[in-house]
Amino acid sequence: MSINQARRSKIDLDGREASPFAIAISSAERAVLQMVRDALEHKRMRLAFQPAVYAADPDIIGFYEGYIRLLDEKQMTIPARDFMSVAETRELGREIDVAALRLGLMTLRRNPGVRIAVNMSARSVGYKPWTQLLRRVLGEYPGIGKGLILEINEASAMQMPDVLIPFMDELQGFGITFTLDDFGDSFTSLGLLYEFGFDIAKLDGRFIRNCHKDPENQPIVRAAIAMAQEFGMFLVAEAVETNDEANWLREQGVGCLQGYLFGKPELAPDFSKYLRARQPATAQG
Repeated sequence: MSINQARRSKIDLDGREASPFAIAISSAERAVLQMVRDALEHKRMRLAFQPAVYAADPDIIGFYEGYIRLLDEKQMTIPARDFMSVAETRELGREIDVAALRLGLMTLRRNPGVRIAVNMSARSVGYKPWTQLLRRVLGEYPGIGKGLILEINEASAMQMPDVLIPFMDELQGFGITFTLDDFGDSFTSLGLLYEFGFDIAKLDGRFIRNCHKDPENQPIVRAAIAMAQEFGMFLVAEAVETNDEANWLREQGVGCLQGYLFGKPELAPDFSKYLRARQPATAQG
């Protein structure tokens, strides 16, 4: 064995010693997980609400989507992208789902008549604290389900259809609406799509940027729109940032538009805007 081979062997194959890089990553992950645990324990989780407006009349809000946020010890807001990738595959991911659902239901109780979308994953269906919370609130507050929208990522939904399909069928009886999030992002079985019976399809945001002039994305968006319409799903486009994108999506038949063009996620939005836009115009004279 050459000197160089001996060095590589010691460096690459000695599993008893972790590299400084691996140690740093492990340490960073532990810090993130502890931060999440502390936030859950001390109830420092919040929802930031972003409006989705009707394409035909952007002054009317169709619903708000609640994005989970974490507050650190100094009450600084930390977005989900900074902790979900570490937490979502662990038990903490399920606890975050419970916190998001609790906050969404609390918002609906405090603001009757508003519609709130909360993200969930297929794993939530088999997690007793999540399902027990949902069923308890549905029993205690009849009619609250009509304001709740549950968003499920397409990839997550396809992992356990045998559990999710009957769950959705039951909960739709309480008025709950189900959204297939990131629609078009991955291959979907048409047979399963029909069986699920999703009410809303949300077009994946990565296809929306410059959709009005991107010849590669336009056929994808049109195909996704046609498929959603064929299955009777109301269409929402996310990540809309320009008027040109909004106008093109409106022409294609998208029902709701969501993105920074119409409002950023806010911890304390004015929910009265939702209700005021729906009030019939007062007769003049």
